[in-house]
Amino acid sequence: MIVADKKREQIIEGAIKRFIHFGIGKTTMNDIAEDLSVSKPSLYYYFPDKRSLIVGVIEKVFTDYFDSLKKKYNPDATLENTLFQTIDIRNSFFMKYFMLRISEGLPDIFNDAAMKTKLTTLKDAEKRFYAQIFERAQEKGEIKHESMAHVAELYLESLMGLTNMCIMELGKDLLPDKKAVNKMTQKQKDLSTIFTKGLKC
Repeated sequence: MIVADKKREQIIEGAIKRFIHFGIGKTTMNDIAEDLSVSKPSLYYYFPDKRSLIVGVIEKVFTDYFDSLKKKYNPDATLENTLFQTIDIRNSFFMKYFMLRISEGLPDIFNDAAMKTKLTTLKDAEKRFYAQIFERAQEKGEIKHESMAHVAELYLESLMGLTNMCIMELGKDLLPDKKAVNKMTQKQKDLSTIFTKGLKC
């Protein structure tokens, strides 16, 4: 079982490298099999089609992102500092995986019911984590609100809005513009400061 999991991880890592370099649309399952020197039957054993491989890639990126959030989270830090740290982690992943551009490689992928379910599950997990951050801040007397789940949802949607604005600004750039990402990061931190002050007791 451990060997199988390791092989699956190797395939996902290989797919990420290939997708970033050549783009999802131009990458075939044969390309990935050749890159990793694995047989096609072996590749299809773990991932029956390209769509399932893309789901595996998304899960891998989100899992690594959540692991980083949880690892760096300090429940004793102030809410503002905690949010600043999560923004830095979030945007380091944005920079690292910018070139994946999953929606461009398969424009209809987000219309797929299974993909929607998977993304909803991942988003819900993120909301729960942020709700815990806000709940901890309330326990310490930093903020007050009747529904931290609602606060977490509003906060994450606000961050996503600023991220989408940055993506629109970057357009079809092949590489993420550090200046644009730094500008987005500062806006997100300014938002976090306003958000924190607005929730104070």
